Amino acid sequence: MTMDRQPDRATLSLRVVDAIQSIPAERWDALAETAPGGEEQPKPANPFLSHAFLSALEDSTCVGERAGWIPQHLVLEDSEGAIRAIAPAYLKSHSQGEYVFDYGWADAFQRAGGRYYPKLQLSVPFTPATGPRLLVGPDEEAGLYRHALVQGLEAYCDQTGVSSAHATFLTDADLAVMEASEWLHRTDQQFHFFNRGYESYGDFLEQLASRKRKNLRKERASAIENGIEIEWLTGSDLTERAWDAFYEFYMDTGSRKWGRPYLNRRFFSLISERMADRILLVMARRQGRYIAGALNFIGADTLYGRNWGCIEDHPFLHFEVCYHQAIDFAIEHKLAVVEAGAQGQHKIARGYEPVTTHSSHHIRHPGLRAAVADYLEAERMEVDEIGAILGGHTPFRKGD
Repeated sequence: MTMDRQPDRATLSLRVVDAIQSIPAERWDALAETAPGGEEQPKPANPFLSHAFLSALEDSTCVGERAGWIPQHLVLEDSEGAIRAIAPAYLKSHSQGEYVFDYGWADAFQRAGGRYYPKLQLSVPFTPATGPRLLVGPDEEAGLYRHALVQGLEAYCDQTGVSSAHATFLTDADLAVMEASEWLHRTDQQFHFFNRGYESYGDFLEQLASRKRKNLRKERASAIENGIEIEWLTGSDLTERAWDAFYEFYMDTGSRKWGRPYLNRRFFSLISERMADRILLVMARRQGRYIAGALNFIGADTLYGRNWGCIEDHPFLHFEVCYHQAIDFAIEHKLAVVEAGAQGQHKIARGYEPVTTHSSHHIRHPGLRAAVADYLEAERMEVDEIGAILGGHTPFRKGD
């Protein structure tokens, strides 16, 4: 598909591709915010924007027509056919797996006689992690390319008749260009750990109030008191046996929590083949077998916690495997931040702090747009107020 509406400069054109494999991995990764490490084999700082991760989702059919996530990646090219920018996008027939909830908008619009689905989604499927959605690389024309991609997204909606386009978990640069194009701004909250140069977990604990410090020490000891051992698996340690165990945890917990887990077993094998050095499995073992685990991805300066599961219930084991071990790993490997996924005010007591996340929404129908705009104005105020309150309840010593 080629877009009729052209960017500001006649030398640029837009097309839509329905498979990431249509785009060379080297070019994709070069545009997806290259991390330090050399120009010959660029690695995106955010692992979820890598060709390896997104292609694993497509190749495993975790995304696709049956999943209701149809790839519709926008590609911006110059007059010689060179790819200058990309917007990873998906045509959605539902609102599942997004973590920014618009079910109420869809229901209201459909009750009023409108058709909310399909919609266009700019996000990493099933992944509530902030990162670039307009992949422009370090080019000096990055501002122009972002603007052209936003124009292309709007043109896609106009030409296909879809109700809306939604870009979630945005960076500041992407949010700014969408706001300039009068997309609607939405905020939400997550909880992140910030490594302020700690040399050890004990060093971090020293920054906490005495009672909070004592509680966390007791919690961590209780989590492993039933003969539980914790392992970190990454790189070549990520065997198919380990993935079999983790997938059992994932399916058990996911089936009870969501009804239908989003990821299949093949996906885990593919990411293990393609990006093992950017994966951390924190696994809990008891009496010679794995009983719980948490999947994390390693970025340039951030550890991203994603999925958790278990087949045995033990007090505080979830907190140990998902949150405390992530902090340990970040401190040991000099990572600046741990993003532990969506929601969860219980993370505050474990040293995680409230952070505002951002999304942007282009809605074609004037009436629906006006109603959503009013709602978002009130919601942003509420998110700000709650964030201020929660920020006063962190376990750190007051006055430091």
